[in-house]
Amino acid sequence: MATKSLILPCPCVLLLTLLHLVLGHGAVNSGQYPLVVSTWPFLEAVRAGWRAVDSGLSAVDSVVEGCSACEELRCDGTVGPGGSPDENGETTIDALVMDGVTMEVGAVAAMRYVKDGIRAARLVMQHTKHTLLVGEQASVFALSMGLPGPTNLSSSESMEKWSKWKENHCQPNFWKNVLPVNSCSPYHPRDSLDLTEGTCSKAKLMETIESRSSLVGLHNHDTIAMAVIDKMGHIAVGTSTNGATFKIPGRVGDGPITGSSAYADDEIGACGATGDGDIMMRFLPCYQVVESMRLGMEPKLAAKDAISRIARKFPDFVGAVFAINKNGVHAGACHGWTFQYSVRSPEMDDVEVFTVLP
Repeated sequence: MATKSLILPCPCVLLLTLLHLVLGHGAVNSGQYPLVVSTWPFLEAVRAGWRAVDSGLSAVDSVVEGCSACEELRCDGTVGPGGSPDENGETTIDALVMDGVTMEVGAVAAMRYVKDGIRAARLVMQHTKHTLLVGEQASVFALSMGLPGPTNLSSSESMEKWSKWKENHCQPNFWKNVLPVNSCSPYHPRDSLDLTEGTCSKAKLMETIESRSSLVGLHNHDTIAMAVIDKMGHIAVGTSTNGATFKIPGRVGDGPITGSSAYADDEIGACGATGDGDIMMRFLPCYQVVESMRLGMEPKLAAKDAISRIARKFPDFVGAVFAINKNGVHAGACHGWTFQYSVRSPEMDDVEVFTVLP
């Protein structure tokens, strides 16, 4: 059972929201539709989604409004423009939207120069027969559909973060089994270089080896994943992120990957995920959650099972999921960190935040 504990200040405005402590991956019945659930205490994003769905908009439209609010607010610097620079100092956008009625998906990945990730994903779903567009061609598509741009997605904050990283010899990074020619890139496979020639050293090789837990944390890797059940009982999910900080250019995480960062099926329920996307996408945890619920698992057990499948193979991974069934029962599970997710339902006066312990 979820029990009320303390009141936390809203990080977006000077309002208060209830904090619930969910022990043992407990589940909560939210009551009647509509319902909005999001990873993390992204309160303003959930409020935006709630205003949309409570006014009668569809689940898909409401998810877009909620995630778009988070992009505009640059939630935690990991959603929208101005955060998470890659190795070249550039910020790119990944986003996804999925309709649980039709099972249609629109997504963009490594999108440059366009800040409206979730709206671009919606346009892919509305105006193409594809599921995912990537890179600069995703930008060309989004601009041709009328989204504003081209825009420099970097900010003074992201460029300062990148400059400090360069000064720290490009550490930490996502390379492995390589040697840098200098203190940073270009990198080469270690077996292709002669360590006796003095170009590189074993010390430099060791500098490129980092545990994954040092690369993934609350403020460099927290995707917004949102699920909405509208007044008709229809379900949709959406995600948006600017990816992993100091990622190798061209890297795409789990944010735009159907079944990994999010999944929805009107007949069953939905799931949203956050964490180490490079690991999590190998397991499609949200697809797993929904399929486990299809087989009769309650949300709390489905969430815990999906996370435990990853943890058995990667004990040091960091990640979390929330699960909701079609009746509005919701729960979360996590590994490697304490996870929070936000909920708004008709019985609530405002967004409520639930905390899940690993």
